Amino acid sequence: MGLTMKERYAIIRELAPRYQRSSKGERSKILDEFVRLAGLVRSYASHVLKVYGTRRSVVVNGKRVVVIVGQTSLAKRQRKRARRYDHAVLDALKRLWAFSNGLCGKRLAVFVRQTLPILERFGELDLEQPVRTKLLTVSPATIDRLLASTKAKSRLKGRSHTKPGTLLKHHIPIRTFADWNEALPGFVEVDLVAHDGGIAYGDYAQTLDLTDIATTWTETRVVKNKAQCYVFKALQHVRGSLPFPLLGIDSDNGGEFINNQLRRYCQAEHISFTRSRPYRKNDNCFVEQKNYSIVRTTVGYYRYDQPHQIQLLEELYQLLRLYTNFFQPSMKLREKIRCGSHLTRRYDPPLTPYQRVLDHPATTSDTKRQLSALYETLNPAQLMRSMADLQHRLFLSALDAPKIASIPPGYPAKDHPWRQSLLASQKKIPNHPEQTSP
Repeated sequence: MGLTMKERYAIIRELAPRYQRSSKGERSKILDEFVRLAGLVRSYASHVLKVYGTRRSVVVNGKRVVVIVGQTSLAKRQRKRARRYDHAVLDALKRLWAFSNGLCGKRLAVFVRQTLPILERFGELDLEQPVRTKLLTVSPATIDRLLASTKAKSRLKGRSHTKPGTLLKHHIPIRTFADWNEALPGFVEVDLVAHDGGIAYGDYAQTLDLTDIATTWTETRVVKNKAQCYVFKALQHVRGSLPFPLLGIDSDNGGEFINNQLRRYCQAEHISFTRSRPYRKNDNCFVEQKNYSIVRTTVGYYRYDQPHQIQLLEELYQLLRLYTNFFQPSMKLREKIRCGSHLTRRYDPPLTPYQRVLDHPATTSDTKRQLSALYETLNPAQLMRSMADLQHRLFLSALDAPKIASIPPGYPAKDHPWRQSLLASQKKIPNHPEQTSP
């Protein structure tokens, strides 16, 4: 492997002064050493060492200036190309990125092209034509480069609280990741997301997360705890909100799902009911990725166990389902190709769940008309502002100090390092783009 340009310049800086003041015989030895290290042609290597550090007179923009060879010159600085995407484009792009809930470049490019006319129609953006043209034609790679410094945000991590339901496991068949090939809307994965704030004590709210495999349509509902009666009621409510009939449910092995009530209900309604293998999260990969990208990035990792917090979560999720399904493009994995140790993944073009439902041949005409009429009334910027207000109220309620003081003695001890770090982490709101009003 050859030297990098930085390493090569370092060698030139060291050898050039010695080469220029040496005798002919010593120059030949220095040149032999330099050619061997840098891998350059001998004549060119001799020229580089001879002229490095010398002064040259050049003409730049009609003016004669003196530059030093090998150093950043005035001529090089003045020949720098003007920025194509200036501050006006960057400011508008940052605002659209905030409206998009912090999407990556590939998904944000689709979001900008689809949502920019809607935001202009609602008076949220008033852009000059050159800025608008650049936003509609900017590439995903350029978007990531422009927003690189803005995307430096913190990431949090939680823990699993799934308690297995063992009594009915042999009645419910296992479905693995390799078996998922449903192209028809209605086959969904479900999971619960715990809002215990790192303290798994007493009752606390849970989020029921349901994701359709074919269209990526996602619904979230809050339940008081993991009792099967609350989870079952939430599932019934979600079923009535789906734009397609519910055909199949796949869950983990938690007792909130593996129970007689849900099993009898699925049998009576002719709904396929399957479960994943224990400790194999990839069996539920479609809903597991939504647990973070939708639930955690929206409500964080705080503890929610009060009635007014549950009410705030209900209001927030009613807005979140509209924003996520109508304005958040997602990419579905089309194929994976392994060649030795190299793995190539290919994805389909980014589409919103709303577009996937409309494009699917199984969707009825009445459903398409209802969804299109609802889409015309939605303002993504207003949805973001409303959600940001609810998030702010929710986070402030979670930062209430008496909640920590109510932990029973010994869970853990007051001087335990884990408890001290927990107290410190709950003193500020996580700095996520979706938790800040655009």
